Amino acid sequence: MAKNKGEAQKFDPTFKGPIHNRGCTDVFCCILFILAILGYFAVGILAWSQGDPRKVIYPTDSRGQFCGQAGTPLEKKPLLFYFNILKCASPLTLLEFQCPTTQLCVESCPTKHMTLMNAYLNKGEQEYYKQFCKEGVDFSKMSAPEILRDGLCPSMLMSSKPFTRRCLPALSTMKGGVVVVGNETIFDNGEGKNVTAMDFLDSSKKSNVVVEARQVAMRIFEDYTVSWYWILIGLVIAMVVSLIFIVLLRYLAGIMIWVMIVMVILVIGYGIFHCAMEYRSLKGEPGSDVTIRDLGLQTDFSVYLQIRQTWLAFMIILSIVEVVVILLLIFLRKRVLIAIALIKEASRAVGHVMSSLFYPLLTFALLALVIAYWAITAVFLATSNEQVYKVFNTTECEYSRDTCNPETFNTTNITAQCPGAECLFAFYGGETYYHKYLIMFQFYNVFLFFWCANFVTALGQVTLAGAFASYYWAFKKPDDIPANPICSSLGRALRYHTGSLAFGSLILSLVQVIRVLLEYLDQKLKAAQNRFAKFLLSCLKCCFWCLEKFIKFLNRNAYIMVAIYGKSFCTSARDAFFLLMRNIIRVAVLDKVTDFLLFLGKLLIVGIVGICSFFFFSGRIKAVEQTAPSLNYYWVPILTVVVGSYLIAHGFFSVYAMCVDTLFLCFLEDLERNDGTAERPYFLSQNLLTILEKSNEDQAKTVD
Repeated sequence: MAKNKGEAQKFDPTFKGPIHNRGCTDVFCCILFILAILGYFAVGILAWSQGDPRKVIYPTDSRGQFCGQAGTPLEKKPLLFYFNILKCASPLTLLEFQCPTTQLCVESCPTKHMTLMNAYLNKGEQEYYKQFCKEGVDFSKMSAPEILRDGLCPSMLMSSKPFTRRCLPALSTMKGGVVVVGNETIFDNGEGKNVTAMDFLDSSKKSNVVVEARQVAMRIFEDYTVSWYWILIGLVIAMVVSLIFIVLLRYLAGIMIWVMIVMVILVIGYGIFHCAMEYRSLKGEPGSDVTIRDLGLQTDFSVYLQIRQTWLAFMIILSIVEVVVILLLIFLRKRVLIAIALIKEASRAVGHVMSSLFYPLLTFALLALVIAYWAITAVFLATSNEQVYKVFNTTECEYSRDTCNPETFNTTNITAQCPGAECLFAFYGGETYYHKYLIMFQFYNVFLFFWCANFVTALGQVTLAGAFASYYWAFKKPDDIPANPICSSLGRALRYHTGSLAFGSLILSLVQVIRVLLEYLDQKLKAAQNRFAKFLLSCLKCCFWCLEKFIKFLNRNAYIMVAIYGKSFCTSARDAFFLLMRNIIRVAVLDKVTDFLLFLGKLLIVGIVGICSFFFFSGRIKAVEQTAPSLNYYWVPILTVVVGSYLIAHGFFSVYAMCVDTLFLCFLEDLERNDGTAERPYFLSQNLLTILEKSNEDQAKTVD
């Protein structure tokens, strides 16, 4: 059995903590990582030279020109106008995200209904109508049928309003649910046919299939513009609360842990009470009994708060969380005492290495840099395609959907064989080598994002582990603790173990990329009816999720061993795994209970800041009701503050978590290396020695 779990560590009188005389590890992975980074820079430069982010900001006309872009002839024409909005109801809109009708950039949307024939006969309206026609239209030299034949003007204009920079029919609903456009329900389309307002409603929905989400996005952006400074204040408060909590934990660990447990139970209890009161207050209110399923997806999310089922769902979820927390505390009450002692020891370590509390700021900065580089590169890659033009025709034609050149289209025989055909901008693509391998560049961007992000996290773990190991293996604390342990540990990690960190990060990244691919396949197979394929995919997703969690756990402990002994990643991972397996009971009890208690601390900070932000942004506090910004969705800043508070609290508590894990691994090593005799004394604190019913001989003689 001992062979299966490796050999226990033997006593080494020269061992005094993290080894200083060490060599470079996993050099091949270090070189591979550097080459991958250089390749990542090359992909970024290539994407930045080819991409054009304006494609996701400005709408484009039928020639692929940007509407409203500064410094172009269309600078004063920011809106996109559709010649025939009814054609946007075609399934082609859903397939190629482009309406099969001419589109022009205009200064303003039409404000009245008018046909081309009416404008042609009324000279006073011709100038108004011509602003919605192609350039060069001359009503005096061409007849109305010729203008329509050549597709120079729309057959009619419709009262419209700008929506996401597009002119869409000004739809409204009168009493009785009748849909109207400008108080009219039936219109002459200028071609001898009548159309109804409902036709325009269907077309507007289809034409807006790609940009519907932009409405919500723009409202959210507006909320951020008026509430960003309040959000920053909320995040600063979260940082201050987290720092105060950490400082108090340094001196009052036992009391703070119990206060934290009680406060978490009370905060969740208040959430249940608030949901119950909201649920009760909506009883009898008109429309409050509508179900979420019947309501469907709404862009105004505040609507969900007006129905009872939403508050009932919140109440049930919080009640389940409350019961789980209470049951865990009841069954693990004895283990909680041991975990508190371990947290007290971690508090002392953090107190002696105070610079460790500020190291997460470096991790946050590096992660922000990685995320920003990935996001910018992704945008440039996604917008680096060229303009592709296709033949659009409302009737059957052999050239339909074929690529074409708008400059030479009128000189081809396509117009003769396909009357009414037009060469319009369809989408962005390309047939060069760059465009053919564009999907590979995008995949490389995603993969390197995971690799770099995991490397930054690993660097933080090794740095903190080295610093806290220096604290543990200092027999006389704080005299034997080296100066600047964080800087020394960071220097050792970068100088000797970049390859090991890259190796561990690479393994984790490969699993994460596979999970992304499985999620992509899952989305593609949602419409499929093959139940076996769905079952197999679900099993694979579950297996790789478990594998990712296991690799994260193994990497974390491997990095601790790398920081202490300076060995390669595989050797450190093996030693850490067997050490934990030899002490599996202690791992399951102590380590996980401390993680649970630290999670409760994060939950408490998030709960306090979240409740305060809820009352402020929702205008529930009368004293600051006028100060609170006017918002479209008050949950936007609340959710931002809550997520930001959790990340801030996680940053501070991650130091504690890494400290606990490092001390725990060192503690297991200590028990195997030493026996408490004068020659081989334990490095463990007296408090933990007492709880574990162990002692050093010299201390035992002193007590006697």
